[in-house]
Amino acid sequence: MERPPDESDATAVATFPEIREVGALAPLGWLAKAWRDLWACPGPSLFYGACFALMGWLVHVVFANAYQYTFALAVGFMLLAPFLTIGLYDIARRREEGGRVALAPTLSAWRENVGAIGIYAIVLTVIVLVWGRASLVTFALFYTREMPSLQGFLAQVVSLDNLEFLGAYTAVAGFFATLVFATSVVSIPMLLGRKAEAITAVLTSLICFGRNVPAMLVWAALILLLTVAGFLTYYVGLVVTIPLLGLATWHAYRELIV
Repeated sequence: MERPPDESDATAVATFPEIREVGALAPLGWLAKAWRDLWACPGPSLFYGACFALMGWLVHVVFANAYQYTFALAVGFMLLAPFLTIGLYDIARRREEGGRVALAPTLSAWRENVGAIGIYAIVLTVIVLVWGRASLVTFALFYTREMPSLQGFLAQVVSLDNLEFLGAYTAVAGFFATLVFATSVVSIPMLLGRKAEAITAVLTSLICFGRNVPAMLVWAALILLLTVAGFLTYYVGLVVTIPLLGLATWHAYRELIV
């Protein structure tokens, strides 16, 4: 005889949601919705983009003569982006709900689920610290005597004179980027929107990644493209590209999670 469902069953269903499978080009739709959100709420959205641009510029200025730190910190900021853009998720959520969108409430959106979001932030911080160490070790392994000047290093990159270093550095950075990407596809929006636990959100994100690999590859390529475009414009482009990616992440969550 089957036992009737109890409250624990309902809680399990509620905390671990059903996941949709989407088409490979779904990320283009997420960006289109994000574009509408951006210009419907330009002030709060562009504020977050300006903060990223300012951080990038400060890192560039402070470590102008130590570009190995610049590269490590630049990638580190991008690894932390899923947490740092939580205010953008709140903007998209508030607009979706038809409420008034102002900057001030979004700055403290993390308080709605402070425990789980705090745990996830700590995990991201540890990953970034490990990445920073791995980045410096990679530089040290290939430049055992003296670091070349920035101009000399960029010349090596352009002329492909140091393919071993480029391959190793790309592989290390790609590993950390993939780890963060796979665990953050929907995790932070889920922590905000459903008040889920950190482990549940991370597992849900990994399942989303596994069930939607074509869409995730397109989404990752778009994130890389827009981020690189922001860097190549001396960080000015980040004022727009970061809000677009943050707002689109909320729409990705809404489409991937039932």
